Amino acid sequence: MTATATACAPQSSGNSSSDKDEKTGTLRVWLFQEVNNKPKQQVVDETVAAFRKAHKGAEVKVEYIPVETRAQRIKAAFNDPKSAPDVIEYGNTDTAGYVKDGGLADVTRDFTGWSESKDTDPTAKQSVTVDGRIYGAPYFVGVRALYYRTDIFKDLGLEVPKTQAELIATAKRIRAAKPDLYGLAVGGAYTYGAMPFIWSHGGELAQGRGGSYSSVIDSAAAQKGIKAYTSLFGDDNCPAAKCAGMGGNDTVTAFASGKAAMAIGGDFSHQAIEAGKVKGAYAVVPLPGLKSGDIAPAFAGGNNLGVLKSTTHRTLAVDLMKRLASKKTQSELFDAMGFLPTFSDVREQVAAKEPFVKPFVQTLAAGAKFVPASPAWAGIDSSLVLPTMFQQVISGKKDVAAASEEAAKKMNDAFSSAG
Repeated sequence: MTATATACAPQSSGNSSSDKDEKTGTLRVWLFQEVNNKPKQQVVDETVAAFRKAHKGAEVKVEYIPVETRAQRIKAAFNDPKSAPDVIEYGNTDTAGYVKDGGLADVTRDFTGWSESKDTDPTAKQSVTVDGRIYGAPYFVGVRALYYRTDIFKDLGLEVPKTQAELIATAKRIRAAKPDLYGLAVGGAYTYGAMPFIWSHGGELAQGRGGSYSSVIDSAAAQKGIKAYTSLFGDDNCPAAKCAGMGGNDTVTAFASGKAAMAIGGDFSHQAIEAGKVKGAYAVVPLPGLKSGDIAPAFAGGNNLGVLKSTTHRTLAVDLMKRLASKKTQSELFDAMGFLPTFSDVREQVAAKEPFVKPFVQTLAAGAKFVPASPAWAGIDSSLVLPTMFQQVISGKKDVAAASEEAAKKMNDAFSSAG
Protein backbone atom coordinates (compact mmCIF):
# COMPACT_ATOMS: atom_id res chain seq x y z
CA MET A 1 0.00 0.00 0.00
CA THR A 2 1.47 3.34 -0.96
CA ALA A 3 1.36 6.22 1.47
CA THR A 4 -0.58 8.86 -0.42
CA ALA A 5 -2.13 10.92 2.34
CA THR A 6 -1.83 14.63 1.83
CA ALA A 7 0.18 16.50 4.44
CA CYS A 8 -2.12 19.42 5.17
CA ALA A 9 -0.99 22.73 6.58
CA PRO A 10 -0.22 22.88 10.31
CA GLN A 11 -3.28 23.45 12.45
CA SER A 12 -1.73 26.08 14.67
CA SER A 13 0.90 28.75 14.43
CA GLY A 14 2.62 27.45 17.56
CA ASN A 15 4.43 24.59 15.82
CA SER A 16 6.37 26.54 13.24
CA SER A 17 9.83 25.37 12.25
CA SER A 18 12.67 26.89 14.26
CA ASP A 19 15.46 28.65 12.37
CA LYS A 20 17.91 27.99 15.22
CA ASP A 21 20.29 25.01 15.20
CA GLU A 22 22.23 25.18 18.45
CA LYS A 23 25.11 22.76 18.96
CA THR A 24 25.10 22.90 22.78
CA GLY A 25 22.43 22.89 25.47
CA THR A 26 19.87 20.37 26.70
CA LEU A 27 17.85 18.09 24.43
CA ARG A 28 14.56 16.82 25.79
CA VAL A 29 13.43 13.33 24.82
CA TRP A 30 10.04 11.72 25.43
CA LEU A 31 9.94 7.92 25.26
CA PHE A 32 7.08 5.59 26.16
CA GLN A 33 7.02 4.01 29.58
CA GLU A 34 6.94 0.21 29.45
CA VAL A 35 5.31 -2.11 32.00
CA ASN A 36 8.83 -3.04 33.09
CA ASN A 37 10.78 0.06 32.09
CA LYS A 38 14.15 -0.59 33.73
CA PRO A 39 15.73 -2.73 30.95
CA LYS A 40 14.68 -0.16 28.31
CA GLN A 41 16.07 2.67 30.42
CA GLN A 42 19.45 0.94 30.74
CA VAL A 43 19.77 0.61 26.93
CA VAL A 44 18.71 4.24 26.42
CA ASP A 45 21.13 5.48 29.12
CA GLU A 46 24.06 3.77 27.34
CA THR A 47 23.08 5.33 24.00
CA VAL A 48 22.72 8.77 25.59
CA ALA A 49 26.14 8.43 27.28
CA ALA A 50 27.77 7.75 23.88
CA PHE A 51 25.91 10.74 22.40
CA ARG A 52 27.16 13.04 25.20
CA LYS A 53 30.71 11.84 24.63
CA ALA A 54 30.45 12.75 20.94
CA HIS A 55 28.92 16.19 21.58
CA LYS A 56 30.67 18.23 24.26
CA GLY A 57 28.35 20.77 25.80
CA ALA A 58 25.21 18.84 24.87
CA GLU A 59 23.02 17.38 27.62
CA VAL A 60 20.04 15.04 27.34
CA LYS A 61 16.99 14.81 29.59
CA VAL A 62 14.87 11.70 28.98
CA GLU A 63 11.29 11.51 30.27
CA TYR A 64 9.20 8.33 30.07
CA ILE A 65 5.55 9.14 29.37
CA PRO A 66 2.48 6.88 29.67
CA VAL A 67 1.31 5.52 26.30
CA GLU A 68 -2.35 6.12 27.22
CA THR A 69 -1.97 9.91 27.52
CA ARG A 70 0.47 10.32 24.62
CA ALA A 71 -2.05 11.96 22.25
CA GLN A 72 -2.82 14.87 24.59
CA ARG A 73 0.79 15.34 25.70
CA ILE A 74 2.23 15.32 22.18
CA LYS A 75 -0.52 17.52 20.72
CA ALA A 76 0.10 20.07 23.48
CA ALA A 77 3.85 19.95 22.74
CA PHE A 78 3.20 20.71 19.04
CA ASN A 79 1.32 23.85 20.10
CA ASP A 80 3.84 25.04 22.69
CA PRO A 81 7.42 24.84 21.35
CA LYS A 82 8.86 26.28 24.59
CA SER A 83 7.84 23.21 26.62
CA ALA A 84 8.14 20.71 23.74
CA PRO A 85 10.72 17.93 23.57
CA ASP A 86 13.23 17.68 20.72
CA VAL A 87 12.84 13.95 20.06
CA ILE A 88 9.77 11.75 20.65
CA GLU A 89 8.78 8.11 20.43
CA TYR A 90 5.41 7.68 18.77
CA GLY A 91 3.09 4.87 17.64
CA ASN A 92 3.50 4.12 13.95
CA THR A 93 -0.23 4.57 13.24
CA ASP A 94 0.10 8.17 14.54
CA THR A 95 2.52 9.35 11.81
CA ALA A 96 0.04 10.88 9.35
CA GLY A 97 -1.92 12.67 12.09
CA TYR A 98 1.22 14.20 13.58
CA VAL A 99 2.38 15.32 10.13
CA LYS A 100 -0.99 16.96 9.50
CA ASP A 101 -0.68 18.73 12.85
CA GLY A 102 2.63 20.15 11.63
CA GLY A 103 4.56 18.73 14.60
CA LEU A 104 7.19 16.46 13.04
CA ALA A 105 10.28 17.59 11.15
CA ASP A 106 10.82 16.28 7.62
CA VAL A 107 14.01 14.19 7.91
CA THR A 108 13.97 12.68 4.41
CA ARG A 109 17.49 13.78 3.51
CA ASP A 110 18.91 12.78 6.92
CA PHE A 111 17.28 9.34 6.78
CA THR A 112 18.21 8.49 3.20
CA GLY A 113 21.78 9.70 3.78
CA TRP A 114 22.14 7.44 6.85
CA SER A 115 24.14 4.34 5.88
CA GLU A 116 22.10 2.00 8.12
CA SER A 117 18.75 3.01 6.61
CA LYS A 118 19.26 0.87 3.48
CA ASP A 119 18.54 -2.24 5.61
CA THR A 120 15.25 -0.89 7.00
CA ASP A 121 12.31 -3.20 6.40
CA PRO A 122 10.06 -1.65 3.65
CA THR A 123 6.88 -1.79 5.80
CA ALA A 124 8.69 -0.10 8.69
CA LYS A 125 9.93 2.60 6.31
CA GLN A 126 6.38 3.06 5.02
CA SER A 127 5.26 3.75 8.61
CA VAL A 128 7.45 6.91 8.77
CA THR A 129 6.46 8.06 5.27
CA VAL A 130 3.67 10.44 4.26
CA ASP A 131 3.33 11.77 0.72
CA GLY A 132 6.78 10.42 -0.17
CA ARG A 133 8.50 12.37 2.64
CA ILE A 134 10.07 10.77 5.75
CA TYR A 135 9.20 11.99 9.26
CA GLY A 136 11.22 9.78 11.60
CA ALA A 137 13.16 6.56 12.04
CA PRO A 138 11.48 3.20 12.76
CA TYR A 139 12.29 2.08 16.32
CA PHE A 140 10.85 -1.43 16.56
CA VAL A 141 8.18 -3.49 14.87
CA GLY A 142 5.53 -5.80 16.28
CA VAL A 143 3.70 -8.54 14.39
CA ARG A 144 1.28 -11.35 15.25
CA ALA A 145 1.32 -15.11 14.62
CA LEU A 146 -0.56 -18.22 15.76
CA TYR A 147 0.10 -19.57 19.27
CA TYR A 148 -1.18 -23.11 19.83
CA ARG A 149 -1.20 -25.67 22.67
CA THR A 150 1.13 -28.55 21.80
CA ASP A 151 -0.31 -30.76 24.57
CA ILE A 152 -3.91 -30.39 23.36
CA PHE A 153 -2.95 -30.97 19.72
CA LYS A 154 -1.09 -34.13 20.74
CA ASP A 155 -3.94 -35.31 22.98
CA LEU A 156 -6.49 -34.93 20.15
CA GLY A 157 -4.14 -36.13 17.39
CA LEU A 158 -4.40 -32.84 15.50
CA GLU A 159 -2.11 -31.49 12.78
CA VAL A 160 -1.01 -27.84 12.90
CA PRO A 161 -3.37 -26.03 10.47
CA LYS A 162 -1.77 -25.20 7.09
CA THR A 163 -4.64 -23.16 5.63
CA GLN A 164 -7.22 -20.76 7.00
CA ALA A 165 -10.02 -23.27 6.35
CA GLU A 166 -8.08 -25.88 8.35
CA LEU A 167 -7.56 -23.31 11.15
CA ILE A 168 -11.31 -22.67 11.45
CA ALA A 169 -12.14 -26.39 11.26
CA THR A 170 -9.46 -27.27 13.85
CA ALA A 171 -10.74 -24.58 16.24
CA LYS A 172 -14.24 -26.06 16.06
CA ARG A 173 -12.96 -29.62 16.45
CA ILE A 174 -11.12 -28.68 19.66
CA ARG A 175 -14.22 -26.91 21.05
CA ALA A 176 -16.35 -30.01 20.31
CA ALA A 177 -13.86 -32.30 22.09
CA LYS A 178 -13.15 -29.90 24.97
CA PRO A 179 -16.21 -27.66 25.52
CA ASP A 180 -14.50 -25.83 28.41
CA LEU A 181 -11.93 -24.37 25.97
CA TYR A 182 -12.12 -21.81 23.19
CA GLY A 183 -10.72 -23.54 20.09
CA LEU A 184 -9.23 -20.25 18.85
CA ALA A 185 -9.66 -17.21 21.12
CA VAL A 186 -10.98 -14.34 18.99
CA GLY A 187 -12.23 -10.86 19.87
CA GLY A 188 -14.86 -8.66 18.28
CA ALA A 189 -12.76 -5.68 19.35
CA TYR A 190 -9.49 -7.22 18.10
CA THR A 191 -9.01 -5.26 14.86
CA TYR A 192 -5.44 -6.41 14.22
CA GLY A 193 -6.33 -10.05 14.85
CA ALA A 194 -9.11 -9.79 12.26
CA MET A 195 -7.16 -7.96 9.54
CA PRO A 196 -5.12 -11.01 8.35
CA PHE A 197 -8.40 -12.73 7.42
CA ILE A 198 -9.47 -9.73 5.32
CA TRP A 199 -6.05 -9.24 3.71
CA SER A 200 -5.55 -12.93 2.89
CA HIS A 201 -8.83 -12.89 0.91
CA GLY A 202 -7.51 -9.95 -1.13
CA GLY A 203 -9.45 -7.30 0.79
CA GLU A 204 -8.07 -3.93 1.88
CA LEU A 205 -9.08 -1.28 4.40
CA ALA A 206 -8.87 1.59 1.92
CA GLN A 207 -7.20 2.66 -1.29
CA GLY A 208 -5.40 5.89 -2.14
CA ARG A 209 -7.46 8.20 -4.31
CA GLY A 210 -6.65 11.72 -5.47
CA GLY A 211 -4.24 12.45 -2.62
CA SER A 212 -6.69 11.03 -0.06
CA TYR A 213 -8.25 7.64 0.70
CA SER A 214 -11.54 5.88 0.12
CA SER A 215 -12.66 2.81 2.06
CA VAL A 216 -12.92 -0.58 0.35
CA ILE A 217 -13.85 -2.53 3.50
CA ASP A 218 -17.19 -3.32 1.77
CA SER A 219 -15.58 -4.88 -1.35
CA ALA A 220 -16.46 -8.49 -2.24
CA ALA A 221 -12.95 -9.67 -1.24
CA ALA A 222 -13.04 -7.87 2.13
CA GLN A 223 -16.52 -9.25 2.84
CA LYS A 224 -15.21 -12.82 2.34
CA GLY A 225 -12.53 -12.13 4.98
CA ILE A 226 -15.07 -10.60 7.39
CA LYS A 227 -17.24 -13.73 6.96
CA ALA A 228 -14.27 -16.02 7.68
CA TYR A 229 -13.32 -14.13 10.87
CA THR A 230 -16.86 -13.75 12.22
CA SER A 231 -17.55 -17.48 11.59
CA LEU A 232 -15.28 -18.09 14.61
CA PHE A 233 -17.80 -16.46 16.99
CA GLY A 234 -20.35 -18.92 18.31
CA ASP A 235 -20.87 -21.78 20.72
CA ASP A 236 -18.84 -24.02 18.38
CA ASN A 237 -15.62 -22.02 19.05
CA CYS A 238 -15.71 -18.72 20.99
CA PRO A 239 -19.24 -17.86 22.24
CA ALA A 240 -20.43 -14.43 21.08
CA ALA A 241 -21.63 -13.49 24.56
CA LYS A 242 -18.06 -13.81 25.89
CA CYS A 243 -15.93 -13.08 22.84
CA ALA A 244 -17.71 -10.23 20.99
CA GLY A 245 -16.32 -7.63 23.41
CA MET A 246 -12.79 -9.08 23.72
CA GLY A 247 -9.74 -7.18 22.48
CA GLY A 248 -6.26 -8.45 21.67
CA ASN A 249 -5.03 -8.48 25.29
CA ASP A 250 -8.11 -10.47 26.34
CA THR A 251 -7.45 -13.20 23.77
CA VAL A 252 -3.79 -13.47 24.82
CA THR A 253 -4.84 -13.63 28.49
CA ALA A 254 -7.34 -16.41 27.66
CA PHE A 255 -4.55 -18.41 26.01
CA ALA A 256 -1.94 -17.72 28.72
CA SER A 257 -4.38 -18.76 31.46
CA GLY A 258 -5.21 -22.07 29.74
CA LYS A 259 -8.72 -21.16 28.55
CA ALA A 260 -7.93 -21.37 24.81
CA ALA A 261 -6.17 -23.91 22.59
CA MET A 262 -5.06 -21.24 20.09
CA ALA A 263 -4.69 -17.47 19.93
CA ILE A 264 -3.39 -14.83 17.54
CA GLY A 265 -0.68 -13.10 19.58
CA GLY A 266 2.29 -10.85 18.99
CA ASP A 267 6.00 -11.33 19.47
CA PHE A 268 5.37 -8.80 22.26
CA SER A 269 2.90 -11.28 23.89
CA HIS A 270 5.64 -13.86 24.44
CA GLN A 271 6.66 -12.74 27.94
CA ALA A 272 3.04 -12.72 29.19
CA ILE A 273 2.43 -16.22 27.80
CA GLU A 274 5.71 -17.51 29.27
CA ALA A 275 4.53 -16.21 32.64
CA GLY A 276 1.17 -18.00 32.29
CA LYS A 277 -0.12 -21.53 32.93
CA VAL A 278 0.78 -22.80 29.44
CA LYS A 279 4.55 -22.31 29.74
CA GLY A 280 6.33 -25.26 28.13
CA ALA A 281 3.14 -26.52 26.43
CA TYR A 282 2.79 -24.23 23.42
CA ALA A 283 4.43 -23.38 20.11
CA VAL A 284 4.08 -20.61 17.52
CA VAL A 285 3.70 -20.74 13.72
CA PRO A 286 2.84 -18.05 11.18
CA LEU A 287 -0.93 -17.58 10.76
CA PRO A 288 -1.83 -19.59 7.64
CA GLY A 289 -3.22 -18.02 4.48
CA LEU A 290 -5.77 -19.47 2.05
CA LYS A 291 -3.44 -21.97 0.36
CA SER A 292 -1.10 -24.43 2.06
CA GLY A 293 2.30 -22.77 2.50
CA ASP A 294 0.85 -19.24 2.38
CA ILE A 295 1.25 -16.90 5.34
CA ALA A 296 -1.65 -14.52 6.01
CA PRO A 297 -0.52 -10.88 5.80
CA ALA A 298 -0.18 -9.45 9.32
CA PHE A 299 -0.42 -5.87 10.55
CA ALA A 300 3.04 -4.39 11.15
CA GLY A 301 2.66 -2.52 14.41
CA GLY A 302 5.42 -0.85 16.36
CA ASN A 303 6.87 2.51 17.23
CA ASN A 304 8.96 5.21 15.56
CA LEU A 305 11.21 8.04 16.71
CA GLY A 306 10.82 11.56 15.36
CA VAL A 307 12.31 15.04 15.67
CA LEU A 308 9.95 17.91 16.42
CA LYS A 309 9.81 20.67 13.84
CA SER A 310 10.09 23.23 16.64
CA THR A 311 13.49 22.00 17.93
CA THR A 312 16.26 24.57 18.28
CA HIS A 313 18.84 21.73 18.15
CA ARG A 314 17.98 20.09 14.81
CA THR A 315 21.42 18.60 13.97
CA LEU A 316 21.87 17.21 17.49
CA ALA A 317 18.28 15.93 17.62
CA VAL A 318 18.64 14.09 14.29
CA ASP A 319 21.91 12.51 15.49
CA LEU A 320 20.31 11.39 18.75
CA MET A 321 17.30 9.97 16.87
CA LYS A 322 19.65 7.92 14.64
CA ARG A 323 21.62 6.63 17.63
CA LEU A 324 18.44 5.62 19.49
CA ALA A 325 17.13 3.87 16.35
CA SER A 326 20.49 2.39 15.29
CA LYS A 327 21.24 -1.28 14.64
CA LYS A 328 23.28 -1.48 17.84
CA THR A 329 20.53 0.02 20.02
CA GLN A 330 17.76 -2.03 18.39
CA SER A 331 19.75 -5.22 18.93
CA GLU A 332 20.23 -4.29 22.60
CA LEU A 333 16.52 -3.42 22.94
CA PHE A 334 15.64 -6.86 21.61
CA ASP A 335 17.86 -8.48 24.25
CA ALA A 336 16.39 -6.25 26.97
CA MET A 337 12.72 -6.06 25.98
CA GLY A 338 12.08 -8.51 23.14
CA PHE A 339 11.29 -5.66 20.71
CA LEU A 340 11.71 -6.85 17.10
CA PRO A 341 14.29 -4.80 15.15
CA THR A 342 13.19 -2.85 12.05
CA PHE A 343 16.38 -3.74 10.15
CA SER A 344 16.10 -6.96 8.11
CA ASP A 345 19.69 -8.05 8.80
CA VAL A 346 19.50 -7.43 12.57
CA ARG A 347 16.20 -9.33 12.66
CA GLU A 348 17.83 -12.37 11.03
CA GLN A 349 20.59 -12.23 13.67
CA VAL A 350 18.16 -12.15 16.61
CA ALA A 351 16.05 -14.95 15.06
CA ALA A 352 19.15 -17.15 14.91
CA LYS A 353 19.79 -16.38 18.58
CA GLU A 354 16.20 -16.77 19.87
CA PRO A 355 14.10 -19.51 18.22
CA PHE A 356 10.75 -18.03 19.37
CA VAL A 357 11.30 -15.08 17.03
CA LYS A 358 11.44 -17.20 13.87
CA PRO A 359 7.67 -17.39 13.03
CA PHE A 360 7.35 -13.62 13.50
CA VAL A 361 10.35 -12.94 11.24
CA GLN A 362 8.86 -15.34 8.64
CA THR A 363 5.56 -13.44 8.86
CA LEU A 364 7.28 -10.09 8.28
CA ALA A 365 9.35 -11.53 5.42
CA ALA A 366 6.16 -12.81 3.74
CA GLY A 367 4.90 -9.22 3.52
CA ALA A 368 3.18 -7.44 6.38
CA LYS A 369 0.62 -4.66 5.83
CA PHE A 370 0.03 -1.24 7.27
CA VAL A 371 -2.99 1.00 7.90
CA PRO A 372 -3.84 3.92 5.56
CA ALA A 373 -1.28 6.71 6.05
CA SER A 374 -4.07 9.19 6.71
CA PRO A 375 -4.55 11.60 9.62
CA ALA A 376 -8.08 10.15 9.79
CA TRP A 377 -6.86 6.72 10.89
CA ALA A 378 -6.43 7.59 14.60
CA GLY A 379 -10.09 8.73 14.71
CA ILE A 380 -11.34 5.66 12.81
CA ASP A 381 -9.44 3.46 15.25
CA SER A 382 -10.51 5.27 18.43
CA SER A 383 -14.18 5.47 17.37
CA LEU A 384 -14.18 1.66 16.96
CA VAL A 385 -15.51 1.63 13.40
CA LEU A 386 -14.19 -1.87 12.62
CA PRO A 387 -15.03 -3.50 16.00
CA THR A 388 -18.59 -2.12 15.64
CA MET A 389 -18.79 -3.74 12.19
CA PHE A 390 -17.60 -7.13 13.50
CA GLN A 391 -19.94 -6.92 16.51
CA GLN A 392 -22.98 -6.12 14.34
CA VAL A 393 -22.29 -9.27 12.30
CA ILE A 394 -21.52 -11.45 15.35
CA SER A 395 -24.74 -10.37 17.12
CA GLY A 396 -26.84 -10.93 13.99
CA LYS A 397 -28.01 -7.30 13.96
CA LYS A 398 -26.66 -6.86 10.42
CA ASP A 399 -25.37 -9.09 7.67
CA VAL A 400 -21.80 -8.71 6.39
CA ALA A 401 -22.83 -6.55 3.40
CA ALA A 402 -24.85 -4.05 5.48
CA ALA A 403 -22.30 -3.86 8.33
CA SER A 404 -19.35 -3.36 5.97
CA GLU A 405 -21.22 -0.70 3.94
CA GLU A 406 -21.92 1.24 7.13
CA ALA A 407 -18.25 0.92 8.20
CA ALA A 408 -17.10 2.12 4.75
CA LYS A 409 -19.36 5.17 5.00
CA LYS A 410 -17.98 6.05 8.46
CA MET A 411 -14.41 5.62 7.20
CA ASN A 412 -15.07 7.80 4.15
CA ASP A 413 -16.61 10.54 6.32
CA ALA A 414 -13.43 10.49 8.41
CA PHE A 415 -11.12 10.50 5.35
CA SER A 416 -12.95 13.44 3.74
CA SER A 417 -13.06 15.51 6.93
CA ALA A 418 -9.30 14.90 7.50
CA GLY A 419 -8.49 16.54 4.15
